[in-house]
Amino acid sequence: MQIRAELVNPFLEAATIVFRDVLQTDLIRGKIGIKDTPETSLELAIIIGVLGTFNGEVVYGLNYDAAYKIAQKLMPGMSQEDIKNEYKDILGEIANMTTGNAMNIFATAGQSIEITAPNIVDAKNETIKIPKKQALAINLFSKFGKLEVNVSLS
Repeated sequence: MQIRAELVNPFLEAATIVFRDVLQTDLIRGKIGIKDTPETSLELAIIIGVLGTFNGEVVYGLNYDAAYKIAQKLMPGMSQEDIKNEYKDILGEIANMTTGNAMNIFATAGQSIEITAPNIVDAKNETIKIPKKQALAINLFSKFGKLEVNVSLS
């Protein structure tokens, strides 16, 4: 697999912007590697389809604990029970903001892409249906926990 930084960096830059501006925390880059599939190894998967100049999937992965902490940060008065019922919607909004920022970065570079609505999947209890093709996996860390970004675009 040829790793093209211009396809990956906008998603990393966009995640950094959203975590800094919306969640008031920094993201620290960890290990980068190649995987046989864009599926996440973490408990929750946020799957975004990408169409346009290039096609494929971007999968954000995180654990329940990180998801709940993010939801609590954005909805500070919400009860634990409500957080458990609403965290998928909150994560969907974070994913929309992140991927929307990535779209703007691509547009500035003269590349046109469209994205699907985020599909949030409980990767421990549900089957993820993503085409099996290589992905660049980037681990990011924040005060909320680990975030995995798997980019499979061509």
